[in-house]
Amino acid sequence: MEEREKAPAALAGLHEDLAFRFGEDFPTVCLDQGADTLARIASRGSGRKFTDRPVDPDLVHLLLGVAFSSPTKSDLQQRDVVIVDDPKLRFELHDIIRHRWLDTAPVLLVVCGNNRRQRQLHAWRQKQFANDHLDAFFNASVDAAILLANLVVAAEAVGLGACPLSQIRNDAARASRLLGLPDHVFPVAALALGWPAETPEITTRLPLAVTVHRNRFDDDEARALIEAYDRRRAQIQPYARQRDEAEYGTADFYGWSEEKARHYSKPERADFGRFIRDKGFDLT
Repeated sequence: MEEREKAPAALAGLHEDLAFRFGEDFPTVCLDQGADTLARIASRGSGRKFTDRPVDPDLVHLLLGVAFSSPTKSDLQQRDVVIVDDPKLRFELHDIIRHRWLDTAPVLLVVCGNNRRQRQLHAWRQKQFANDHLDAFFNASVDAAILLANLVVAAEAVGLGACPLSQIRNDAARASRLLGLPDHVFPVAALALGWPAETPEITTRLPLAVTVHRNRFDDDEARALIEAYDRRRAQIQPYARQRDEAEYGTADFYGWSEEKARHYSKPERADFGRFIRDKGFDLT
């Protein structure tokens, strides 16, 4: 009964947040349950400011149990998490990630892909490992990504702020050495957790007309839709500065697409493929 009483308010908030994020009205759907969960996910934003309130290690353990309950390819369970609570190790990892605000995050986790365990099973059970190719790396990566997403949802469900950090791959070899990751185990992303000091901002997203396809992929209208998104986002959430102005100059209009084009015009993690090969993966 209580769930049904909350549903109308949750649905109203859900539709409001989705309309803000995507710039479109979503159809009204009658939900018997889950409205509060959907509303919480729809309103999420990355948390980067935390209070000094500690996070109970037992709560972290609980959240990890919930996250590891998420789907995994063929029940192979190729994902691990390293809890980083040693101050010296955190300091060295912060040198790789390089976010000032990370110093205030009470919890730092590193989500890893793990294809090592599967290979161990083959050795222990005296069976050939017949899939030593790109798919082995890909499956472990996807498993880790699914875990990461569910860990964020679980953390935010109990009121924590969460921010995934791909920058740990900026020097994946060094991060791997610091964390003692053996062959076929690799960092996918770090995750900062803590009690939020402010309500995270809802970031606008590309309209679903760009990212959702029916039966066949179709991006014929993508440019026009993205340019419209650029204008809408610039009105709501303009960038505080233009990236690499010394090289690219100052654009009369600076939108999301220009920001992302400038961002990825610079080499980034060009050595990651070599790192993965050095970890023992055959990427053919």
